Amino acid sequence: MRNDETNRIENKEMLNDDFEQEVIAFLNYKEGGIIYVGIRKNGQVIGVNDIDQTQLQIKDRIKNNIQPSTLGLFDVVVETIDNKQVIKVVISSGTEKPYYLRKKGRTPEGCYIRVGSSKERMTFDMIDNMYARRVKNTLKEIASPRQELTFNQLKIYYEEHGLNLNDNFLQNLDLLTSEGKYNYDAFLLADENNVSLKVVKYLGTDKMDLIENQEYGYRCLITATNRILDKLDAENTVYAKIEYKGRKEQEMIDSSALKEAVINAIVHNDYSYGNSPIIELYSDRIEITSAGGLPQELSKDDFFKGVTAPRNKELIRVFKDVDLIENIGSGILRILKAYDKNSFIFMDNFLRVSFKYKKNPFEYDQKDNQEIDQKDLNLIQKKILALIQKNESITQNEMAKILEVNREKIKYNIAILKDMKIIEREGSYKTGKWKILE
Repeated sequence: MRNDETNRIENKEMLNDDFEQEVIAFLNYKEGGIIYVGIRKNGQVIGVNDIDQTQLQIKDRIKNNIQPSTLGLFDVVVETIDNKQVIKVVISSGTEKPYYLRKKGRTPEGCYIRVGSSKERMTFDMIDNMYARRVKNTLKEIASPRQELTFNQLKIYYEEHGLNLNDNFLQNLDLLTSEGKYNYDAFLLADENNVSLKVVKYLGTDKMDLIENQEYGYRCLITATNRILDKLDAENTVYAKIEYKGRKEQEMIDSSALKEAVINAIVHNDYSYGNSPIIELYSDRIEITSAGGLPQELSKDDFFKGVTAPRNKELIRVFKDVDLIENIGSGILRILKAYDKNSFIFMDNFLRVSFKYKKNPFEYDQKDNQEIDQKDLNLIQKKILALIQKNESITQNEMAKILEVNREKIKYNIAILKDMKIIEREGSYKTGKWKILE
């Protein structure tokens, strides 16, 4: 395989003195980049002898020798190329440019940028222009609207992953402003906040008939995310068929892509203007909408290539610590394995992902007069059929009262039974009657 250097790939035979300069060049570059350690400039793979020690050195040098903070902007992974282990350092384009060597400061000796397949020193004019365009409203510098916060849930998540938050965790996770106050990241991760995260469900393909509006926010963003994922997992029908060779399954929505879309919407959302992500379930699709549009400085082509410019790097770092995020930049590529680019809808201030539901490939063909297996129906639907068999003139209000559920749930499940051609209505809803189809 070819291991050539490009504008986004740098090869290093070993971890040498100019490693931080290469990292800074990618942090300041609009597309970020990748540094391979264990590959020569000519592409020859030689591998890394002490993988674990070298990974630790890389992480320490990036964290301690570069400013502003790089937490959440890089990932260090091990890959095998030509049967040899190398280290792959994935670097995102930073949001607090220009980045620089701590000991050199914001000067041409400390600031670098990627030009072609090499790094170049930045001039004072380049540094000043980049600083002028710097994002000022990062969540790190927005003070929390509340300064009396607790983090019991966050500590539990870290403990579950074998990580203990010591007394300095607020500084280590960048949850304080430069003035020492709780910042908005801390607010989002606190046990209580006023940030709403909703899952809304409609009966049809538009917003005319609302049947469910559930609130998952007002708590630690990790807890809210996990509860939303659990809710969507329950909503995601798994079609199945038992055959001679075993069980065949097909998800209504690809669960891996769905998880990535939800987490991306939550961690990349622009919370600085009070907007929150929203998840909407329709009869034919699910839509996940986040505020802020494309991440800063990214074109659509860059976005679809997996290039990242994190809007909320502190949140990304925490979500990665608790294993809600795997590798930085892999989420969009994972979605594109299951859905095409048309699933993404770009707006000036919002980004929406829309997944069409997959049809049941094992559905019985009604034209062949094959009966629908009662196992394919949920409990409410079975009870509705039983009530209709007893009284073909029963109303939806009467069904709701007997089954002790709200009328919207009855309405929703009747729509499903009608769509499956199990029942139909003859006459008006006031004077008509139900008919169970043969």
